[in-house]
Amino acid sequence: MTATVPPTPSHRPIPDPEGRVELPPGTELTDGRFVNDDLLPVPLARRRWTTYNFTALWVGMAHNIPSWLLASGLVALGMDWKQAVLTIALANIIVLAPMLLTGHAGPKYGIPFPVLARASFGLRGANLPAMIRAGVACAWFGIQTWIGGQGIFVLLGKIFGGWAEASEVGGRPWTLWVCFVLFWALELAIIYRGMETLRRFENWAAPFVIVGALVLLAWIAHKAGGLGPLLDQPSRLGWGADFWPVFFPSLMGMIAFWSTLSLNIPDFTRFGAGQRAQVWGQTLGLPTTMTLFALLSVFVTSGSQAVYGAPVWDPVALAARTDNVFGLLFALVTVLVATISVNIAANVVSPAYDLANLAPRVISFRTGALITGVVGVVIMPWKLTETPELYIFTWLGLVGGLLGTVAGILIADYWIVRRTALDLPDLYTPGGRYWYRSGWNPRAVAAFLIGGVLAVGGSHSAPGKGPFPEGGLIPFLKPLADYGWAVGLAASLVVYVALMAGHRRRT
Repeated sequence: MTATVPPTPSHRPIPDPEGRVELPPGTELTDGRFVNDDLLPVPLARRRWTTYNFTALWVGMAHNIPSWLLASGLVALGMDWKQAVLTIALANIIVLAPMLLTGHAGPKYGIPFPVLARASFGLRGANLPAMIRAGVACAWFGIQTWIGGQGIFVLLGKIFGGWAEASEVGGRPWTLWVCFVLFWALELAIIYRGMETLRRFENWAAPFVIVGALVLLAWIAHKAGGLGPLLDQPSRLGWGADFWPVFFPSLMGMIAFWSTLSLNIPDFTRFGAGQRAQVWGQTLGLPTTMTLFALLSVFVTSGSQAVYGAPVWDPVALAARTDNVFGLLFALVTVLVATISVNIAANVVSPAYDLANLAPRVISFRTGALITGVVGVVIMPWKLTETPELYIFTWLGLVGGLLGTVAGILIADYWIVRRTALDLPDLYTPGGRYWYRSGWNPRAVAAFLIGGVLAVGGSHSAPGKGPFPEGGLIPFLKPLADYGWAVGLAASLVVYVALMAGHRRRT
């Protein structure tokens, strides 16, 4: 595909009072291997997302069933409500920093994540982090879709009855598979209409989901006889030797939950009206919303422990315990809105751009979204949320380590090596300053390999609780595994800066 900008005599970037830059007039980007309309910088006239839009985006993404499972899973692992909320609040304050750092390039240059990655990894090498991010997003899309379909199945089964007794296909009732497929199709239909439809959907979905969570809290508090029993559930871990081995991997797991967005947040901030909009929007939207939602989820889970004698960490399973038809219908709509809200924004937008970056000639944003939907089913997402240990320690721990490594390289390149100055046309031009060696920057690849091994090489599982050996994949790295995201980010950042400094001295 050939992309052109109407020619004028000037070939200098056009800044504006906000410091934003668009392609110089007259720039012709003709190499279809690296250019299509979805990857080009967003023109200044179309960068109009406000603080409210970014805040609403985060409210919509944070209020979803898997983030509920994060907090309620900590209670199921033995924390009390104060320990669980502290863990989640701290994690989201930490992950906000790389989110704002990588998000800066979006409003300034109007470019998506895979194009930003070209500055550090090279025009071809950017496919390495892009495909890692796309693979993780496809898995998350499948997980969210499975949870949403399962929620529909459980709640409709309570309303109409008999669904759970349907004949089985693949070890599960065929009615569950129907709910899964219908929900999958609904999500893809929305994203197929484009980013403006997503913005409008997030604007009204966000407050609706908050109301749904508050209703569930009021219901369980009524069942428990007030808020007192919700707050009185003791920690099984205390604050001593039993707490810290659970706290640190849980903290990294909480960070890993949004480490995906800390990479591809430029996919959204590229539509921002300026830096103020994305900074305030994300700051108001992410840590505050996740902490509030964590409070709601741990209160409700603690209440379920008081009412039923054991914590019910799945909100759908908990809502299904009511016999009120209106309550079940309201819970059903809330599950639908909450899951669609986060799944499309967090798990379809990124791989759609990443896959378009892989083959711009043949893959558009919409085609990439459809591929994401197919891959999200093929990975069998129902296996990844079977237990809190598998979900928090294994899946989130591994993902966090790898994505933290990529984030370290992006931040190092954009902020330390280049001081936020990018040559916009060269990000699309073979042979330019970001071409390196045949389109690959070997220093970025080396930093990724070193950081990745340090971050996830010591991955381990308790006997019967996960796929890794108890002593760790690489035993001497086992002590680092519980800090995977932080280790990966710090190691790759330091290594990349050192390698690029040595390269510049030689050249």
